[in-house]
Amino acid sequence: MSGRGAVFAFAVIVLILGSFFLYPLYKTVRGGFFDDDGHFTLEFLKEVFRNPIYLEGLWNSFRLAVATTLVVLCLSVPLAFLSSRFLFPGKSWLAGIVLVPMILPPFVGAIGLRQFWGQMGVLNAILFRLGICSGRPIDWLGINQFWGVVIAQALHLYPVMYLNATAALSNIDPAMDEAARNLGAGRLRRLFGIMLPLMMPGLFAGGTIVFIWAFTELGTPLMFDFNRVSSVQVFSAIKEVGDNPFAYVLVVVIMFSSVCAFLFGKFIAGRHSQVVATKAARASQEKRLVGSRAWMATLLFAGVSLLALIPHTCVVLMSLSRDWYSSILPSQWTTEHYRAALGHAMTVPSIGNSLRYASLATLLDVFLGLAAAWIIVRSKIRGRALLDALVMAPLAVPGLVLAFGYMAMSQPGEFFSILDPTENPTVLLVIAYSIRRLPYMVRALVAGLQQTGVVFEEAARNLGAGSLRVWRKITLPLIAANLVAGGILAFCFAMLEVSDSLMLAQKQEYFPITKAIYELFQLLGEGRYLAAALGAWSMVFLAVGLLLAGRLLGKKMGALFRA
Repeated sequence: MSGRGAVFAFAVIVLILGSFFLYPLYKTVRGGFFDDDGHFTLEFLKEVFRNPIYLEGLWNSFRLAVATTLVVLCLSVPLAFLSSRFLFPGKSWLAGIVLVPMILPPFVGAIGLRQFWGQMGVLNAILFRLGICSGRPIDWLGINQFWGVVIAQALHLYPVMYLNATAALSNIDPAMDEAARNLGAGRLRRLFGIMLPLMMPGLFAGGTIVFIWAFTELGTPLMFDFNRVSSVQVFSAIKEVGDNPFAYVLVVVIMFSSVCAFLFGKFIAGRHSQVVATKAARASQEKRLVGSRAWMATLLFAGVSLLALIPHTCVVLMSLSRDWYSSILPSQWTTEHYRAALGHAMTVPSIGNSLRYASLATLLDVFLGLAAAWIIVRSKIRGRALLDALVMAPLAVPGLVLAFGYMAMSQPGEFFSILDPTENPTVLLVIAYSIRRLPYMVRALVAGLQQTGVVFEEAARNLGAGSLRVWRKITLPLIAANLVAGGILAFCFAMLEVSDSLMLAQKQEYFPITKAIYELFQLLGEGRYLAAALGAWSMVFLAVGLLLAGRLLGKKMGALFRA
């Protein structure tokens, strides 16, 4: 790519992100802080913080995010430490199984957890069978929906933290731990004085993603009927998007909180990485555990994996059951729901819609990601650092906020009113999917370009090859694995995007898969079984995609899930 081509690509990327990322955010801020006459006002903001309903929603969202992050840390850090430092029976299998929860969004996993914890669910059936419980079944979800949401989110998100913690441990020079041991430091002192401080960049990077995700998650609270959170309050206000300034303010508060969390994690992680983090000069030697310690490590990995697989197991069993009430296993079995899920009037169009939306979004990500990665790594344009920050900014802005911004900017009389999602959300869904997953594509391609160097490209140019031929014959083949892996991840996660889908797709003919699952779950009769079957199909699809991406990226896959 020539210097003039780089400038043109830079301008196109900035124009797209400015129009469909920054402008929706601007319209949201304007709707909450300017009155009908265009005058700046803080009255709407004050009213939101005076309203006990909105305050309760914000407080519950914050509690969910903090609790989810803490549970994720407790699950993932011990596993990462064992995986990177020790050998024990079944390690190779268990280290792969521990990542399985990534194949099922918590939104879908909530279906399985409701079956497990419901009054007529599996847990109560087990307690009755063991004689621990008698009389009326315990309404676990009615007692505390909050912890149901926390557990559902934590069981899905802990692999993100596990990947970051494992990568952070691999970068710690074992010589530092050996030096501390030679000076007489015990295991606990070395853990809290050496290992954890050096792991902080990875923990903050992963923790930021987990916190923002949990703070703004929409699908899981909806599935648990936990409506006293800000994300559900915004979802309920969609129909009033043109007339309710309080919804705008609430979205701005959510966005501001997410951006603050992102910047906090970024700056803290960056400061720690500059002050204490060092690249390992040699790989650490894995110590083989023996006896009871070895089996305790195996049991810990297996226990967490089994716990995390409860939602998946229940979703699969529901999809195979004809009737499942007050029993440990379904009383009647059938495969009809799988056939029906691929032939239902709502599911068939939704699968086609998701394939179309995700394919177009991934194609857009490929072009934008290639151009952005090359500008960031190879060009000398002064604004490349700004471009890097801009393409990564969607990580800090939840899909809920972006979807609301699209609703705001497409109201009647607005410049983008032609894209009104209440009529046809296709264009906005494609753009939303693309912008949300662009950071993954860019990070994968940046890593590929940084590893290849420039000597081959310079040699080709010295032999007379033009810029396009260098791209086609040299650069693209060298980063092909990163390009394919980034594309697979972008496509898979776009197929199962939740917040954008639930908010923007309002007509059944345009429903993507996740909106169809949500609507099916609300139906009486066999609706929840069909939703489970469609969720199981989605699980298989995402599992294949993640396996392919993992084979291509290897241990570098964790870097894609960093703030």
